Amino acid sequence: MDLLNTLVEKGLRRELPTRDEARAVLETSDEELLDVVAAAGKVRRHWYGRRVKLNYLVNLKSGLCPEDCSYCSQRLGSKAEILKYTWLKPDEAASAAAAGLKGGAKRVCLVASGRGPTDRDLDRVSKTISAIKDEHEGVEICACLGLLSEGQAAKLQAAGADAYNHNLNTSEATYSDICTTHDFSDRQETVRQAQSAGLSACSGLIAGMGETDEDLVDVVFALRELDPDSVPVNFLIPFDGTPLAGEWNLTPQRALRILAMVRFVCPDAEVRLAGGREVHLRSLQPLALHLANSIFLGDYLTSEGQAGQADLDMIADAGFEVEGTDTTTMPEHRTDELVAVRRRGTGTALPPNA
Repeated sequence: MDLLNTLVEKGLRRELPTRDEARAVLETSDEELLDVVAAAGKVRRHWYGRRVKLNYLVNLKSGLCPEDCSYCSQRLGSKAEILKYTWLKPDEAASAAAAGLKGGAKRVCLVASGRGPTDRDLDRVSKTISAIKDEHEGVEICACLGLLSEGQAAKLQAAGADAYNHNLNTSEATYSDICTTHDFSDRQETVRQAQSAGLSACSGLIAGMGETDEDLVDVVFALRELDPDSVPVNFLIPFDGTPLAGEWNLTPQRALRILAMVRFVCPDAEVRLAGGREVHLRSLQPLALHLANSIFLGDYLTSEGQAGQADLDMIADAGFEVEGTDTTTMPEHRTDELVAVRRRGTGTALPPNA
């Protein structure tokens, strides 16, 4: 297909496709699906070879959230029968992280429900980061604590965090349909704050909430504009007890097309298979590894994933290899683009750069 050849050429050059080209990927037929996967796979291999990065989630605080995000089992008013607990102690979180690291994870994602962290929360997370890094040399830490206030990203960076996650989730036009307690621009601003503080930005989407192809293109193009290093692609898990409990809109084929579109629009980003992959991709998960170069190992925030060994077997059987801690995930041009945090001049004992 001329379309796929064009998208491959653009992806190898890190050139943005047109919106029409991106939407056309979502509109391809099931008969064309393997061609789509093969084309996007060329782009994935160009930037990441056959490496798969493993990430492990630790839910520091579960449930009890004051926000009303319709997709979330931890939302205000959720009737989902999930675990609810307040902050884990640093040693408890470090013990949980150790299980994922033993299984081959390279990055630990520390997540806490809530609108955003208080200064006391940041102190807790800082101690947790130290507890993990003291025991595991080379581990990456990504924090996901909600909306950030001025200066909080810098505090996390100083505490040893490597990255910050805050997803855009859906298009700006439909954001108010899934959440009323904050808006799309709040999420964009938090991603920008993380980047400005020198943290690697992680921001993605949730597919399967009843959105249109246009919505999916909108959110992925908004992500490309922010240019995060990591783009997690979540597939809605319609928890009983949440407003989106009845939204079963995805097929494995649809999920693969969405992943391919994300790869073409964000060709050199770390595209991550995230929540819901087992539920929606099912037996086609190995095909998704030709599109995504990163997955979550084991369980998610409030739902269980497939066994960690099954993930490792799937990666090996599909002809891929687990990325080691001695390998830099990002292509060289991305690591060169990281913002250098000011450590000289005003507020320090060092002379200014002038």
